[in-house]
Amino acid sequence: MKQIRVFAPATVANVACGFDVLGFALNEPGDEVIMQTNDSEEVTISKIIGDDGKLPLNANKNTAGVVVKQYLEHIGSKQGIDIQLQKRMPLGSGLGSSAASAVASLFAVNELLGSPLTRQELLPFAMEGERIACGAAHADNVAPALLGGFVLVRSYAPLDVVSIPFPKDLVATVVHPQIEIRTEDARSILKKSILLKDAIQQWGNIGGLIAGLIQEDYALIKRSLQDVIIEPVRSLLIPSFDKVKKAALDSGALGCSISGSGPSIFALSTSLATAGEIASAMRKELKMIGIDCDVYISPINKVGPRVISNNESSFAARSGYATTSA
Repeated sequence: MKQIRVFAPATVANVACGFDVLGFALNEPGDEVIMQTNDSEEVTISKIIGDDGKLPLNANKNTAGVVVKQYLEHIGSKQGIDIQLQKRMPLGSGLGSSAASAVASLFAVNELLGSPLTRQELLPFAMEGERIACGAAHADNVAPALLGGFVLVRSYAPLDVVSIPFPKDLVATVVHPQIEIRTEDARSILKKSILLKDAIQQWGNIGGLIAGLIQEDYALIKRSLQDVIIEPVRSLLIPSFDKVKKAALDSGALGCSISGSGPSIFALSTSLATAGEIASAMRKELKMIGIDCDVYISPINKVGPRVISNNESSFAARSGYATTSA
């Protein structure tokens, strides 16, 4: 029997203007799996910690189990696998919780079996995990979780995913209000059609954001972190969103928007010090309406999933990045 322990990171999807096509990885939070081979020829999930009993242990109904089963079928293996999943991030947070579980499990099983597939080749399996979790096989969470960094999903048919260079000083502040928004609900309220003038503005912002990241042009990044299509609708589900966003911008954020389907809100800045000031300002606005929150401050994660030792402390504790609760 062989055993491995893997961490996969949370992600920020959409990144304001890039609905379903842009995302980046964080250092914290994330999910961990402990995976072990056995002779059963079955995929099982023996334990889940940190989900308050909400997730199924049935491997056919759990993202972590489904992707491993599909992976083994693809490579023609009957290897027995047992999964222990530790949820180190909130469910329904807009931070790619299901994606982190799927990516951690895929990366772990691929490592255990000698890495027959590349990370790019693992991506379609991770996307199918998203279909199980929320009904849509989107890649804007699983791609950055698997590849690290900033990722553009140029096309879904055929799948074409591109890693985008970005400034090394870029820092994300993420505030997770302790409320839950289901991805299905956040998708159901979106408009089925949009005005051409709004689409043109959004396309310009996506192009500007990617150009700003590549050129390390913070002014261009700031001008481009604007969402005129999705944010105006989904922000209605997040109490005091406009005030929280204004607080972030007034504290030096390059931009601020909803992470994924929410309720988490992210802001980008150019230093850990500024990121901390932004976090304090955003948290203050939420406290004024009686909502507690978790706060994560992190440079962009360049690595994606990684193997960790059994005695290793959490990444946040080792690196000094903030993980706080108001």
